[in-house]
Amino acid sequence: MTTTLRQSPYLQKQRNFPGEIEDLTNEIDKTYIDVASKVNDRTIGTFALGVTIITGEQWHLSGQNPQQTVRKLFKFTSASPISHGINLSQIAGFTSMYGQYTDGTKWYGVIAATDKPIANQLTFYVDTANIILTLDGTAPAISSGFIVLEWLSQA
Repeated sequence: MTTTLRQSPYLQKQRNFPGEIEDLTNEIDKTYIDVASKVNDRTIGTFALGVTIITGEQWHLSGQNPQQTVRKLFKFTSASPISHGINLSQIAGFTSMYGQYTDGTKWYGVIAATDKPIANQLTFYVDTANIILTLDGTAPAISSGFIVLEWLSQA
């Protein structure tokens, strides 16, 4: 099945407004709707520690009814579990899980993986209550880092 979900978030540069007040009012209303729709049809680049934020992404998994994603940022200074506070039974799934950490000198990626260690890497997975970090014995030590979880809200 092929459907057109939306047009691109392009906003025309110029509009001709009518001289009659009633027609002008209608055209201004349409213009505002166009501007608001196009502005809202983009990814929101806000990341706040421990706060769930709408990403601005819309996922069309079943027809024309989009689902939105949300994100939450977590900071860590050790490989101890991090409480995420997400009720996994109320989400449709994770769309992105990523992070970075430093040993105080260099920066490294944190890999979303399984509960098995990967040589020379810091990995993580999500269980019902926590983000579980697994630091391989040969990986650089943790000074500090962050993890970002993004998930699909229920329809």
